[in-house]
Amino acid sequence: MSRFRSVLCVSGLVLTLGLRPSVRHPLMIRFRNCAGNRPLQLSGELYSNSFDESFSVQQFKYYVSGIRVTGEEVGEEVLLQEAHLVDEGDSSSLVLNLSTALDRIRTIRFVVGVDSLANTGGVQGGDLDPMLGMFWTWNTGYVYARLEGESDSAHSPAHRFTWDIGGYKYPLNALRTVTLDVGGGGKKVICITADVQKWFDGKSPVHLAQTPVCHQPGALAMRIADNYSTMFSVTP
Repeated sequence: MSRFRSVLCVSGLVLTLGLRPSVRHPLMIRFRNCAGNRPLQLSGELYSNSFDESFSVQQFKYYVSGIRVTGEEVGEEVLLQEAHLVDEGDSSSLVLNLSTALDRIRTIRFVVGVDSLANTGGVQGGDLDPMLGMFWTWNTGYVYARLEGESDSAHSPAHRFTWDIGGYKYPLNALRTVTLDVGGGGKKVICITADVQKWFDGKSPVHLAQTPVCHQPGALAMRIADNYSTMFSVTP
């Protein structure tokens, strides 16, 4: 099933603050995943983190939701409220075709994860379909982001590591809000790069040798969520 998403934003249906109804412009958001200065390749390609731990990646997925943009002078517009799953293993998920009433975009903001209503809303479809493998249980909700692979540094069966990050209940809420400077101008494409290396050291060190597995909400999940909240940037 195609994962391209085209969203028609009608002024009466989309929250737009400080804006009057106007002509809408197509806006593409493209996600590009990398490991440092190298494009991310699943299965086989070896990378090394800042602790000299080599690793390969089998899965790299994360939810983005509540995507908003602000104009250069005034106005904030919600482009997509629902959760969208970015999956490196599905190239169609790396592109969002949206539209905006803003002529010149200054910032883009989004949440990494799934809001509490979706977490407690029972079985859902689309990008929240449990068949996509990103749902834990009704009590713990959705996996917000996943990094899975192999590393000789991981002291686990077959040297596999799995970091499934989630949690929506206080004080272990792993939702993280990201705001990026777009740079202004009448952009038709915004390219958001996500650097997997930041999972290890974005704000605090997390070693594969010490913590190869994270499968539930908790202190470790909060640390990793803090780290990957720094992995995003807007690139040409």
